[in-house]
Amino acid sequence: MPSTTLTTLHPGEFATIVAIHAEEALHQRLLALGFRSGKQIELIRKASFSGPLQVRIGTTDILLRRSEAAKITVCKV
Repeated sequence: MPSTTLTTLHPGEFATIVAIHAEEALHQRLLALGFRSGKQIELIRKASFSGPLQVRIGTTDILLRRSEAAKITVCKV
């Protein structure tokens, strides 16, 4: 299955996190929020006008900037 970034998912789609390509501070923050390789993630909604993405990991909903989401490589389920 080809990998892509979190920004290419559509609302309601599920994916598995493959890698996080972020600078150390952002990487640590994402890890603290539960973003880890192998975890399943669901895109809940995309705000219009390049606004944030709402994603769900387990039972936690998180808002991410698109610039942050673009650093997360995922594989669609």
